[in-house]
Amino acid sequence: MAVDNRTPVTIIGLGSMGTALAEAYIEAGHPTTVWNRTGAKAAPLVAKGAVHQEGIADAVAASPLVIACLTTYDDTVEALKPAESVLKDRALVTLNSGSPAGARETAEWALSHGARFLDGAIKNVPSAVGAEDTLLYYGGDRGVFETYESTLKVMGGDTVHLGEETDLAALYEMAVGGTLLPALVGFFQGAAVVQARGLDAATLVRFTVKWFEMINSVLPVFADEIDRGDYSKPASSVNLFLAGAAHDAELGKEANIDVEWHAPFHDLLKRAVAAGHGDHSISALTEVLKKPQG
Repeated sequence: MAVDNRTPVTIIGLGSMGTALAEAYIEAGHPTTVWNRTGAKAAPLVAKGAVHQEGIADAVAASPLVIACLTTYDDTVEALKPAESVLKDRALVTLNSGSPAGARETAEWALSHGARFLDGAIKNVPSAVGAEDTLLYYGGDRGVFETYESTLKVMGGDTVHLGEETDLAALYEMAVGGTLLPALVGFFQGAAVVQARGLDAATLVRFTVKWFEMINSVLPVFADEIDRGDYSKPASSVNLFLAGAAHDAELGKEANIDVEWHAPFHDLLKRAVAAGHGDHSISALTEVLKKPQG
């Protein structure tokens, strides 16, 4: 008789992402326990085969692998406090937003109650959970990662362990996340500009995607310049970007849109020029962003 060795999993938090995680584990055949502060959210998952525990301690006790998908580290700790007595020897994986300091504090709390801790981040939207190319990365207990790697890959096939330091996933999450809002606001500005001419925002998508692909292609070049600290052979210089910045106000006036969100970027360019980086690669802005030590 074949032995079913699929790991029982508990999902804490049933927002859109937590629900997607639970659905992926149910579909993959893992015994899945769910908990949410508002229990009604569990009903559709129960209908699909999950077990709903009203008590957080019972939910944690149900599985050796507990995945918390709440908003912040504080939310995670607050939700799990009533289950402190049953955390011992359980693998706790946190998938929430927050700073590296928050990850370290949460790890310290979890470890003090005997849990094994792994912090992670999902780099995609709920609808992409379970896809082969969906990226998740983790920092913390390598033993947890290696023991449950195949189970963790149910959430996404591109699964990476960054290292033993418990805050590495949060560090990379915030480092990568710095590109998100500026990129989105740039697209939203473009949408407002074309709409000002009576055109649909949808007409912008094809060309914006191409622009992002170009940016993707030069990131390795910029990273190499930054790691070597050599900005002397620019494909695009700081001065070139600063010259282009002069047109933003003109565009804002013509399209009747607010372009003040560019002001800090313009200031950064001017400070780079003042620091002697005018003829250097635009990646030299990295040096201007660094504050002096001490």
